[in-house]
Amino acid sequence: MVLDLPTPCVIVDGDVLERNLRTMAEAAAGRGIALRPHAKTHKCVQIARRQIELGAAGLTVATVSEAEIFADAGFDDLFLAYPIWPSPQRAARLRALASRVRLLVGIDSAESAQALARAVPGLEVLVEVDSGHHRSGVAPGAAGGLADAADKAGLTVRGVFTFPGHAYGPDRQKRAADEEAAALTEAAAGLAPGLRSGGSTPTAALTSADVLTEMRPGVYVFGDAQQLELGTCSWDDIALTVLSTVVSRSGNRFILDAGSKILGADRQAWATGFGRLVDHPDARIVALSEHHATVALPDGVPVPRLGDVLRVVPNHVCTTVNLADELVVTSAGTEVDRWPVAARNANT
Repeated sequence: MVLDLPTPCVIVDGDVLERNLRTMAEAAAGRGIALRPHAKTHKCVQIARRQIELGAAGLTVATVSEAEIFADAGFDDLFLAYPIWPSPQRAARLRALASRVRLLVGIDSAESAQALARAVPGLEVLVEVDSGHHRSGVAPGAAGGLADAADKAGLTVRGVFTFPGHAYGPDRQKRAADEEAAALTEAAAGLAPGLRSGGSTPTAALTSADVLTEMRPGVYVFGDAQQLELGTCSWDDIALTVLSTVVSRSGNRFILDAGSKILGADRQAWATGFGRLVDHPDARIVALSEHHATVALPDGVPVPRLGDVLRVVPNHVCTTVNLADELVVTSAGTEVDRWPVAARNANT
């Protein structure tokens, strides 16, 4: 373990990362499903390149900025899985992107389809379907009508997609995967054969080529405390942690120097804390301030000493990465590289 780095510090176990990448790539290939991983998790060119080397069909991104950064790095097949509204400034950026990469964009309304067609005639799109997460997307039965409207407006409809985000919760994965399958099947029935894109890290093991042609998990590369609690990953699958130092202690509680400004403040209602500790699996982070993490241990468990350096597993790894300038890559406890978080704060 690397102990001589200034804390707090985001580190990635390169050996675990490689195993996670290979496992998902092999699982997707074994089921005949294309893998288009979501790059918003790692935001890192080096990891994206390895995903492509292992057979990924392309990358999924969340924003135009992310698409631009990965296009600049040489990635030429990008799906912007978001219902983009093409403001004049954003329209120019989309035209520039579409002129140099294969760009797919999500739509979920006739109005946005018409606006996109005016901005980028012939743009390839996927119709977004709400499969139960109730965020964006049309009802499955409305997908055909929206596809027709997009086609008439001058877009090229390549299929449908969804995000089963309601899988994030205890014992929800099977139901969410079943609802995703039903929604995509109904939606695709109203379109010419094409892409059926879905999936997430919690549902990745449940996806089937009978329904999906591609899946878009993201968090699998690193794992996080949410995935631990959902049972999607084990402690051995955690590739990213935050090194943090014990700076105060009292009773069965102690304070780490990693607060919300590096861990992020996400906490689902079902989560048992704001993060977990690799070296103290029974501990819970019970409170976060900007630069403090308050950790509680069960009664009778020895409290770490002042100055001890511990590994924190953040609740939601995507937000942690977005707060970091770089990832310190390790192997067998030794630093081997540093990778910039190239798409950090690429939010526009």
